[in-house]
Amino acid sequence: EFTQVGCLGVFLDRPISQDPHDQLLLQIRGAVAEYERALIADRTRRGRMAKLRAGHLLPWIHTPYGYRCDPQYPRDPPRLRIEEPEAAIIRQMFTWYADEGLSIHAIAARLMRMRIPTYHGGLHWQPATVGGMLRNEVYAGTAYGNRDYEVEPTRWRGGRSAAERQRHHPRQRPREEWIAVEVPPIIARELFERVQA
Repeated sequence: EFTQVGCLGVFLDRPISQDPHDQLLLQIRGAVAEYERALIADRTRRGRMAKLRAGHLLPWIHTPYGYRCDPQYPRDPPRLRIEEPEAAIIRQMFTWYADEGLSIHAIAARLMRMRIPTYHGGLHWQPATVGGMLRNEVYAGTAYGNRDYEVEPTRWRGGRSAAERQRHHPRQRPREEWIAVEVPPIIARELFERVQA
């Protein structure tokens, strides 16, 4: 690809000329590198899955609202702790929904009136964020790994930027493929089930 756009590649360890033998060697080295990259990716994926199944790895990259990870070991379950001021807000949200019958929009509006900061520190709560939190089973003590996978983007006709068209889109695997990881619960399982109902 570099060559096609007029960019010369220079190899420092062993210079490659335009000689057919050197070009063949370059193609072989490229194929071996691609194969090794695929092997490394597969080993990494299998290692991560084994850690998830053993409960030694948190399944998320970004810690949910109400929890804090150890910055040195961000995916280590024993080091996960409940952030009590945020946990109190979580409990309140579930109670408002289950016991007071507030809608998701009303909960978002109430959080904004109370000037409760969001996960990112802002004061504007999106109803979709509130709904996602009320459906998140992590607050009842179970986080799930192996839930999502990415698919190639579909072709869009106009209206989408090049970056949007190139972005991969997550899809959910069947629930039986999810891997449960126990975490400290913020709310009771019974309250979570009532909210889901």
